[in-house]
Amino acid sequence: MLRPAVFAAFHDAYRAVLDLVVTTPQYTISSRGNRSREVLNVSFTLTDPRRRTPALATRRTNIIFNLAEALWYLAGRDDLDMIGYYAPRLRSLAVDGARLGGTAYGPRLFAPRGRSQFDHAVKLLTADPDSKRAAMTVMRPFEFADLSNPDVACTLAVQFLIREGRLHTVVFMRGNDALLGLLCDAFSFTFIAEFTALQLGVPLGTYTHQVSSMHVNEPDLPRVQAILAERTRPPVMAPAMPATTTWHTIQKVLDWEEALRANRRRLSADAITDLPLEPYWQQVVLLLEVYRQIIHQPDVPVDDDVLAALDRYYRWLVACRWPTHLTKD
Repeated sequence: MLRPAVFAAFHDAYRAVLDLVVTTPQYTISSRGNRSREVLNVSFTLTDPRRRTPALATRRTNIIFNLAEALWYLAGRDDLDMIGYYAPRLRSLAVDGARLGGTAYGPRLFAPRGRSQFDHAVKLLTADPDSKRAAMTVMRPFEFADLSNPDVACTLAVQFLIREGRLHTVVFMRGNDALLGLLCDAFSFTFIAEFTALQLGVPLGTYTHQVSSMHVNEPDLPRVQAILAERTRPPVMAPAMPATTTWHTIQKVLDWEEALRANRRRLSADAITDLPLEPYWQQVVLLLEVYRQIIHQPDVPVDDDVLAALDRYYRWLVACRWPTHLTKD
């Protein structure tokens, strides 16, 4: 078989990759102080990239960080002010304490607005739908030359191809932590792929993830084994991003993100439905409100009405990740 393994949902691809690396590794390596099990040249294709979140309680997926990271990329930002709020651990990667390098894909793909790699790719595919040239590079030449650099891009490139009227996306990575990075990267790039399809006015096609070094750090093996032992749940069909989604929509969501992160605004369950956004994006903002309460009101449970207004699957993910912040019965 010369083609990548095919899965409908990321839930199944994720479990398959974890099982492969943990049970049948090709190598045991030690790089930058991390001893890992490794398999080279791992790839898979998702036929429904919208089903991007695994339904695994033991994984405790941080759906709010996943959404924030995708928005951070689309915003073309590299600052810690935004992403460090959702993932404080990333602060250790910033050499200057303020901005990220390799981890920040946004400036490399989406800035400057109107003249970015992304804009040129959309323009190219609009003019020539059969083109093979819509490939955006992420890792920069000689980025790895400084051996002390803690933040080298894991992603090499992203390619868009329109075939039979659908947008297919391929992501090429030099390496992926199968437990942590794989989930985050697949989420962000499938999210970006869906947004791109809407900008091009074509249906969403497949998503293919290709990784040179897929690995699991040995200290994480018990956690991976717990995930693999979990009784599987049927992957949930994710809602489609509204066809009306544009860059203006993304900016409106980013405006709310900034206000909630700074604790300048707050939202009740009733107020959510009044936002001038489609229900899909109202749910994203509602999740950001949940996180505002968790961070800015750590000693108070998240408002029950706000939780009740979340889609059932989002509510389940929040409960898995932050059980101590929910009201105790």
